[in-house]
Parts: sequence; structure tokens; C-alpha cells
Amino acid sequence: MIELGKYQILEVSKKTDFGLYLSEPGKEDSHRILLPIKEAPDETKLNDKINVFVYKDSEDREIATTAEVPLTVGGTAVLKVKEITKIGAFLDWGLMKDLLLPFKEQTHTIKEDDNVLVALYVDKSKRLCATMKVYEYLLSDSNYKLGDMVSGIVYDKIDNFGIFVAVDNIYSALIPNNELFKPLKYGDIVKARISNIREDKKLTLSLRDKSYIQMDSDSDMILKTLISEGGFLPFHDKSDAEDIKNKFQISKNAFKRAIGKLYKSGSITIDDDGIRLTK
Repeated sequence: MIELGKYQILEVSKKTDFGLYLSEPGKEDSHRILLPIKEAPDETKLNDKINVFVYKDSEDREIATTAEVPLTVGGTAVLKVKEITKIGAFLDWGLMKDLLLPFKEQTHTIKEDDNVLVALYVDKSKRLCATMKVYEYLLSDSNYKLGDMVSGIVYDKIDNFGIFVAVDNIYSALIPNNELFKPLKYGDIVKARISNIREDKKLTLSLRDKSYIQMDSDSDMILKTLISEGGFLPFHDKSDAEDIKNKFQISKNAFKRAIGKLYKSGSITIDDDGIRLTK
């Protein structure tokens, strides 16, 4: 059976001036689809077998292509929004017919030129469509290990959990709320450290390095902030955690480690009203 939205090996059953008709291997009398002549490999003969992707053209006819398509049915990829219309958005995926992302499959407002993470599916009308509801399509069988640095795209937010990220655009990952020290929005590309791998193999990420490494950069950041603000900051180890987070984009524990390091090095003093540069 010829499957929509997938690559498959088909056989040349007829040649014409405008293209090749392909069918299932060994079934010349079965359903045939067109591979346009400009897509056909040079010197193709009858009964040759070709690896093609099957989709539908602008007239809703099945058509084959030898082009490299960024995703197949059930897969995920980041695509650019080409146009917003009354029925949804159209995405550029390198084919003659753009890919429809219906409004009901959008998880937040998007605009032209946005990059969105989507999965590919076949709708009830037997058309290929995209969805931004990708959670169930993401994989959890990566070869990453604890401590590895990874890159991914933000695709969802849930206030009670945190930020959902697709590592490499295909693996399921979460940045929990207690690791969020700066605002992130849909479509942001983040670099993060794998802080945990759950039993189901899904990844937990941290935007910060291991504490003993991160402490050096936190200390440098606080020192530079002190210098830029005249040598005094009204923060200390008893300051409110939210105030510290809003000012420095780090946790209270990280702040305490950093000012402790600065204090031990003699760079600052810690007083009841805040921290000061030493003279």
C-alpha cells in the first residue's frame, strides 16, 4: 500500500513526457502516482525502483517527490511560518505545496516568519497537516548522559511544571520551575545541562552549570554589578529569594555561594544592609 507522508520504494510502471508513474513493486496494475519529470533521476527505466516521499499537490492529488523532506508522518521538525490565512498557517517544508497548520492545532499565537516545532499527521480528510501539539510525538530514547550539554527549542509552558523543550527538535525534556531564573518564550533556543534522566528516559534540564563551576561565573557577575552600581548592593544572605532572582536571575543558594566566595577572597564585606566592595 502506498502511504501518504512517508518515504517508500516504488517501481516505475509507466514513462511519459511529463513524468514517471510509480506503483508498488511487483504490482504494475495497482494504484499509480506521478513523479514529475524534473524530479526523476537521469536515465530512469521501466521497472526501476525509486525512493520517494508521497504527498498531495494543490489539486489534492497524490504526487511523489525525490526531494529531502524535513519530517515524515509521526516525526517532528522546526519549520518557518510562510503565511497566515483564514484556515490556519502555511509552513515552508521545501515542497511545491506548503504544509497547513490548522488553527485548532496551534498552541499559541504565531506570525509570519516564526519558527515553530510541529509534528506531521494525516487528518480525517486524508490530508497531510501539521500540529504544534507535539508532546506525544517526541522521543525519549536519546543517548545523552547526565551532565551533557544539549540544545533545544521551547515549545510549551505549564505554570505548575515549567518549560517544555524539544532537545534536538525530537527528544522530550523539561526545565522545571525551580531552574527558571530568566524568562523564556515559545520558539526560544536554549542551551542547557541534563540534570536528571527519568525512569521513562525523558530529560530534565538545568540552564545552569554544576554549582562548583557556576559559582565562579556568578561571583564575576555580582562583582561586575557591584562595580557598575557604585560599590554597594542592598542584598545579603537573608534577602528574599524572589528579590534575588529578579535582580540577578539566580537562586538564593547560588547567590549565597557566590558572595561567600567573594567574601573569602576579600573582595566584599557583608553587612546588615547589603554587600560592599572592599577598599
